[in-house]
Amino acid sequence: MPDSPASAAVGLKGLCPRCGAHGLFAGMVRFAPACRACGLDFSAFNVGDGPAAFLTFGIGGLVTAGAITLELAGHPPFWLHFLIWPPLTALAVIGALRFSKGWLAAQEYRNRAAEARTGRQ
Repeated sequence: MPDSPASAAVGLKGLCPRCGAHGLFAGMVRFAPACRACGLDFSAFNVGDGPAAFLTFGIGGLVTAGAITLELAGHPPFWLHFLIWPPLTALAVIGALRFSKGWLAAQEYRNRAAEARTGRQ
């Protein structure tokens, strides 16, 4: 698939893994039903919510370290922590989730990932 966009571009820009047209996402992190340009069925991608847990823990650790560092360095009032960290955490998780779901969808398309078949059914 030499004409398909790079996986990172699919994740960053929300491109179709087949033709590169915009429109992979119908919402913040929800896939559109299909590509408007080439008709690729996005519902076939089985990305799931696995990346959400890893991203939440990773970003949560970074945010916690940042909050502790700010607290020890400057002792700001509690309301300042409340204004900074919840929105920053939400934006970071949603942004990273959008990228990771797009990247994983591109990898599924590029590698023709599918469920295993055993021959017995």
